[in-house]
Amino acid sequence: MTTAFPASTVLGYPRIGPRRELKRALESYWEGRSTREELESTGRRLREDTWLRLRDLGLEGLPSNTFSLYDHVLDTAVMLGAVPERYRQDDDLATYFAMARGAEGIAPLRMTKWFDTNYHFIEPEVGPGTAFRLDARKPLAEAREARGLGLETRPVLLGPVTFLLLSKAAPGSPAGFLPFDRLADVVEVYGRLLAELAAEGVAWVQLDEPALAADRTEAELAAAEWAYGRLGGHPERPAMLVASYFGGLGEALPALARTPVEAVGVDLVRGTPAGVEMLTGKTVVAGVVSGRDVWRTGTGRALASLLAVRERVGTVTVGTSCPLLHVPYDVERETGLDPALRRRLAFAEQKVAEVVELAALLASPEPREPSASSTLSSALSSALSSALSAPSTVVSAGAAAVPGDGAEGRSPYEVRAAAQAEHLRLPILPVTTIGSFPQTGELRRARAALTSGELDEAAYESLVRAEIERAIALQERLGLDVLVHGEPERGDMVQYFAEHLDGFAVTRHGWVQSYGSRCTRPPILHGDVRRPEPVTVRWARYAQSLTDRPVKGMLTGPVTIVAWSFVRDDLPLRDVVFQVADAVRDEVRDLEAAGVPVIQVDEPALRELMPLRRRDRDAYLEWAVAAYRRATSGAGDRTQIHTHLCYSDAGQILAAIDALDADVTTVESARSGGRILGDPAVGEFARGLGPGVYDIHSPRVPGTGEVEELLRAALRVLPAARVWVNPDCGLKTRTYDQVEAALTNLVHAARVLRADLSREAAVTAATRP
Repeated sequence: MTTAFPASTVLGYPRIGPRRELKRALESYWEGRSTREELESTGRRLREDTWLRLRDLGLEGLPSNTFSLYDHVLDTAVMLGAVPERYRQDDDLATYFAMARGAEGIAPLRMTKWFDTNYHFIEPEVGPGTAFRLDARKPLAEAREARGLGLETRPVLLGPVTFLLLSKAAPGSPAGFLPFDRLADVVEVYGRLLAELAAEGVAWVQLDEPALAADRTEAELAAAEWAYGRLGGHPERPAMLVASYFGGLGEALPALARTPVEAVGVDLVRGTPAGVEMLTGKTVVAGVVSGRDVWRTGTGRALASLLAVRERVGTVTVGTSCPLLHVPYDVERETGLDPALRRRLAFAEQKVAEVVELAALLASPEPREPSASSTLSSALSSALSSALSAPSTVVSAGAAAVPGDGAEGRSPYEVRAAAQAEHLRLPILPVTTIGSFPQTGELRRARAALTSGELDEAAYESLVRAEIERAIALQERLGLDVLVHGEPERGDMVQYFAEHLDGFAVTRHGWVQSYGSRCTRPPILHGDVRRPEPVTVRWARYAQSLTDRPVKGMLTGPVTIVAWSFVRDDLPLRDVVFQVADAVRDEVRDLEAAGVPVIQVDEPALRELMPLRRRDRDAYLEWAVAAYRRATSGAGDRTQIHTHLCYSDAGQILAAIDALDADVTTVESARSGGRILGDPAVGEFARGLGPGVYDIHSPRVPGTGEVEELLRAALRVLPAARVWVNPDCGLKTRTYDQVEAALTNLVHAARVLRADLSREAAVTAATRP
């Protein structure tokens, strides 16, 4: 007989540690300063602390196997035996990290964004010959660990459908092969896994299928229904919860309803209860507490959704809309935030408390909104009061005034290109970087000391000037053509702007995992956005004063600032983005007035923020492109505007990238093996394009020959006059030794190809009649 599903649960929890313990343990291990045993001990402590804390908060359904040393998709590939031979090492952990970070002479697997979030996952490789074999040690070990604490848990697994839909075809796969073609083989491995979990005494297992919240073909939906019918038919297995999130299930809902799975998780924050009656006879895990934002849950809305679902299907569990991986740990640590704002916020711990309280309300004889003294009610009341007392005044002057495409003041590209060529006088295949240079330990310590008051502003600024001088001198010595100041004054490309714009608040401990050991602190965008004074002009002007070569002013674009923040929910997202665009436009104008000849306005989140459903994409891209053009519309003809996109499948939105009307676009390409160059639309790209030739998310330094090969691939599809030479992304996570070696090779490769092009031109000229 199936054990009843608990009344309250979360689909997952943060795993980096409330003080980023995992980050420090990983980096210590990679640098050889600690042992494998010490790394694994840190992981074990973090898991145990999480389970015990969730228990103490009153949560009934505890998840396990949500911890990862790098990435849960990579964990799944290893569990299934989808490990390409080139990565296999004598040690299994070395193999794991080789797949994630590369090894000597071996590039890592590709990394890209997890649906429409800022989390990056490692993309598995699956081919016709991939020999799937089960390695169930990790989920079994975590279930045993929790049991040793007296706790029963629900192992969480990435489902077979999403795993294969996110995989890429292994090198050498025949034309037309899709990893999804291997579904039957993968399902058989999952069946063996379910049997092992059942033998371990596991009562419930969670299989995550977020891919079902995106558009799927009829064949894919039929295959998903077959897969869960097959798994559900196994006689020895735990009860199954299939959880989808990041949107409504749509056409996938009836497919799952027809399977024998015992529970289905639905996102009721981004989706609706429509059609949920099809799940009658199953437990519905109703995701009414958002796992994607930091705002307190509206009790009335959440309770109404829960009651509506219960009325239609009978058995309901209160849960989160998605795993809490995407929010920080605990807002109570943010003592520096304005108290009125803090009362409106809920981080992971507070969201668990909301789930528990909603479950108690739902179980009461007459469910109703709680009293004014309860956590949910007081937070909601405070939020409503704040919203009512601070109406938006900027949006009416910003978004409502947007004319056409927002590009007033910029001439056609051909006119701009001629003016920029005369002004900048760059060589063919100009070499540049994306913006940031290594953030040294000294710099990070100084920034922390400044925040704590242990270092005064003058001493800190002296260090920033020295770092800028170091970066400019290095670039000049290596022979780069367009320089950057290295961004030593910035801890993060979004947070820095949030610290200087009205309408934002920043946290001290609000860390969220981006990938591996990399964490960010998303700002909280809670009010109208204004720029009270220039943000970047001072340091850009100083950097330009140190060299005769052009230096780029570095800005973050409006879409990315909003995408990588926790954003107010009382205005349409478009209106918020246009408020930020106006602030960026003011900065562009001030940089140009200060004599900065090249300005980069990054939009790495342009693809990331795109809706998962195709029906919503055109409207989004229309206003996102208009916001960018508005932000850059103040630049004159001879000011060269750059933009940058990375790790976000930019090839899917080339038309929109072209519509941004930037003079130069740099994109991630090295990590993906130049995949974007295979898109026919790239050859028609009419402006400057820099496909990255250095994967900066790996400690590997590419050799000159490797860089040359990537550049020659670009020159096969693009005219040489339009090709730029650059890394995939900024360099802040690398060391100076790695950066100097890599940039030396980039400059050398560019010079070799320039010489080749010059000889070819001379031969062509000599053979003309």
